[in-house]
Amino acid sequence: MKKKEKFRNPGENIREMVRLSAEKFPANNAFKVKSRGRIEGISYLQMVKDIQNLGTELCSLELSDKRIGIIGENSYSWLNVFLSVVCGGGTAVPFDKGFTPEELAMCIERSGISALFYDEKHTQMVREAAEIAQKGGNPSHVTLFKMTGESNVIDQMKISGEFKIKSGNTDYTNIRISENKPAAILFTSGTTSTSKAVVLTHKNIMSNIRDMLDFEDFYPDDVNMAFLPLHHSFGLVGVLVFMAAGACSVFSDGLKYITKNLQEYGVTVFVGVPLLVENMYKKIMKQAEKSGLERRLALGNKVAGALEKVGINARRKIFRQAIDQLGGKLRLIICGAAPLMPEAARGLNDLGITAIQGYGLTETSPVLCAERPGDLCPGSVGKPLPGVTVSISGADENGIGEIVARGSNIMSGYLDQPEETAEVIKDGWFYTGDLGRIDQQGNLWISGRKKNVIVMKNGKNIFPEEIEGMLTALPYVDDCMVFTREKHNELVLWAKIIYKQDYLRQNSIDEAGLAEAVKRDMAEINAILPKYKRINHFILDDEPMIQTTTKKVKRNQEMERINAGRHCERWYTVD
Repeated sequence: MKKKEKFRNPGENIREMVRLSAEKFPANNAFKVKSRGRIEGISYLQMVKDIQNLGTELCSLELSDKRIGIIGENSYSWLNVFLSVVCGGGTAVPFDKGFTPEELAMCIERSGISALFYDEKHTQMVREAAEIAQKGGNPSHVTLFKMTGESNVIDQMKISGEFKIKSGNTDYTNIRISENKPAAILFTSGTTSTSKAVVLTHKNIMSNIRDMLDFEDFYPDDVNMAFLPLHHSFGLVGVLVFMAAGACSVFSDGLKYITKNLQEYGVTVFVGVPLLVENMYKKIMKQAEKSGLERRLALGNKVAGALEKVGINARRKIFRQAIDQLGGKLRLIICGAAPLMPEAARGLNDLGITAIQGYGLTETSPVLCAERPGDLCPGSVGKPLPGVTVSISGADENGIGEIVARGSNIMSGYLDQPEETAEVIKDGWFYTGDLGRIDQQGNLWISGRKKNVIVMKNGKNIFPEEIEGMLTALPYVDDCMVFTREKHNELVLWAKIIYKQDYLRQNSIDEAGLAEAVKRDMAEINAILPKYKRINHFILDDEPMIQTTTKKVKRNQEMERINAGRHCERWYTVD
């Protein structure tokens, strides 16, 4: 089989990257969207025209070099605004679509935006945020633009901009962009008052895009599903990476339509969070169990392994039926934001769908490390990207310490927070706040967050994420959190477990019956752990924990709920 050729986009800024991809692949679809139930393609040539038309109109409104906010669901309109802003020398400020009006009002004030583009779904929230700002004594000087739905202004702005271009206006196309110009300001997860506004320059983002193109296998005929929220760096830069590769991106209709969307768009690459990917794998295995195909899968895996020893990769042919459950064309899954269960990673790889894990932060634009299709190490997050150096600071006897990194992808700093910036960037090294170790092969293994480490009274350190990973593997656990309480002047480990309600129905048991199952399973887990890591008590609940929009538990807020005695009748002791 002839090896596919990758497009290596050498763009020095996002505007140049877009131009080079459009020159190389003018007729390729940059996006596919649904319009009145039909799928329509938007070529790279059309995308550039849309960017220039909207950008020219922004210039005429004296908004070309300003900070511009965007809030809404993932859509072509969202990306049209983003690209028009950053390709015109402005700075885009994506806001979390899950914000409350109060949070939005605060972030608008903190970011200093001049205009806000919003979609139809967030109309009421934006209006309430504007009212809150007025009542708080902060009269809004922010111009509001509705970008989707009826009476949206985007279409009219593009028509107006196109007319100006045809009349000889070159204000937008004449703009020059420095690689050190801020391209985006992204708010980190957390409460609005404690979150930080990360400033990423064109140089930061483009260095990560070039590294990803060199490190991974992305091709012009790939179809990427832009499922992760665009207000997160992982989702946003992910789309830009595929744009730089000359590939196509599509949008999901929602969580319950993912399987359908994978098929109808012919998706080849999916970038998602582990929980979603693990559920995909579990559904495949559940269907195999229902159909009595487990033995055939096991046999097929042996046959595939034997063929690989003589240089033949037949996994996708052997497991075609399983791959068809994910649209039939899916070849690559990329996970980030949390650990992917090694069982799911190995299982998908066995089926012929390469599952790789990456690691990074908003402050690193975002990827630091990743696995590669030909260099997999399930459980790790792979090796550093070509332009990134990763090291371990203050390693203990097990080689575990704080992960630090340097490279052109490290943010320029936190907006208006020089002291906070100085706390995390020291002598060119970015201190991630994550703990990990690097093995002899150069793979990075994440242990947990530095701030989450539990220090027992005997001085032993416990990484709650390690135990939580074991608990999450249990079939009835939807989410969990390990924490401590004091008993007889000693710290005792507890676990809060959010169980799957479907599990109770499917197994015809109540919560009391589930508690007995948890006790048995937890006793088995305790048996393989050192004494100081053993769980003594657990809480059962079916209400989701307080989470960030990337599905990370807000531990401090959860502890407040627990300490308030909300679960006093639903806690149990491990025998």
